[in-house]
Parts: sequence; C-alpha cells; structure tokens
Amino acid sequence: MFSHSIIEKSTPLLLLLTLVTISVGGLVQIVPLFTIESTIEKVEGVRPYSPLELVGRNVYIREGCYVCHSQMVRPFRDEVERYGHYSLAAESMYDHPFQWGSKRTGPDLARIGGKYSNDWHVAHLINPQSVLPHSIMPSYGFLIDKELGQTDIDAHLRALRVVGVPYDDEMVAAAKQDLVTQALPDADVDALLARYPKAVTGDFDGQPDRLTEMDALIAYLQMLGTLVDFDNYSTADLAQ
Repeated sequence: MFSHSIIEKSTPLLLLLTLVTISVGGLVQIVPLFTIESTIEKVEGVRPYSPLELVGRNVYIREGCYVCHSQMVRPFRDEVERYGHYSLAAESMYDHPFQWGSKRTGPDLARIGGKYSNDWHVAHLINPQSVLPHSIMPSYGFLIDKELGQTDIDAHLRALRVVGVPYDDEMVAAAKQDLVTQALPDADVDALLARYPKAVTGDFDGQPDRLTEMDALIAYLQMLGTLVDFDNYSTADLAQ
C-alpha cells in the first residue's frame, strides 16, 4: 500500500500529484460547458428591450443611477420579503452591461416595474423629496425638458444583435416607429406588443405631444421585473 509519507517527503512528487489533482478537477468542471449552448436557463417571458425601453436604459446608465440602485435581488429571505422574488440569471441575459450593482444607497430596482404609477415616477424624478421626504436622491427634472433624439435606434439594435440579442429584421426595420408608438396615448400598439409582449404603452411624462428622455426612462423602469410570471417559481425553499 502506497504510503503518504513518501509523498509528504518528496516535494517534486507532491507538486506533480497536486497538479494532476487540480487538472482532473478542472477538466471535470470545464469540459461539460463545451457540450451545452448556454449556461443560462431560458425562462418564459424574457425578451429583448423595446426601442423606448432600451433608450431609457441608456439614460439610466448615463445618469449613473446604477451607482445607488442595484438590480439584483439576492436569494435571501430578507431580500425576497422586501423586494420580491430573487433575480433569475435569464432576466439579465440581454443586458449589455448588466445592472446588478453592489451598493444600495437607494432600494433595489429589479422589481420596480408596475409598483408605482407614471405620475409617481414623474414626481419622484423631478423632486424626490416630494414623495420620499428622507430621500437623498438629486433631482432629474431636466429629463422632462430633453426631447428624445434617438434617430440611430435601428443601428443600436443591429449592434446588439451582433453580441447575441435576438432582434430580428422586423424589429430593426420597425425600431424608429416603435420608439415613438410606445409613448403615444392613443396609438395602435398591437404590432408593438406582438414584438415586445408586456411592454407598457401610453404617455409616461404627462406630455403626450412630446417624446422626452423622461418618457424613455419611465418606460424602462416600468418594465423591470414584469416579464417573468413568478407564480411558476417557488420561494418556499428560502424560508428554510
């Protein structure tokens, strides 16, 4: 029987066997990944952002909202009870870059969609303290005066398609029209909703005759966490 003392007394042999052990363990973990198309489980309901949501997300990133707000509910009971179902990997599969974040000066926004009305969001963005007296968030009221000049949205969709976001030719061709249609209060949105199910439509900033950056930002916020039917996912295990 091979004695451990032989290995322990021979540095070269110990290093060799350590290398072999690490190599075998690494191969066991790595090789299976080459046999599957994706490590992210596909979840029903997850879709790419609509053009207006995508522009709103760009505004969100540009203004540094991610610095104070994460978009990832961790799988802990306290977080689930406060914010809702823990985040699924698939919810961020079309995010470039993702907005998970690691700091919460403000609340997590992964489940903010539909929680408040459009009017609430407008008031909050213009004067956060008017709805949350103890908020330290600065005003973003200037967004309501900045008209949306996103004339290259179709090119943006094509660029995202290169990195794997499944925008098809129809989505790209209709991008400019969809950008405007989503924020019109009385528009025919059937085609838009066929391309982007569960998209929130209508006037967002209270100015139906203008398309502003606030429209886009609120459209983005109103869809966060709304795409997946979480009745299909149990959180009972979190109570253990």
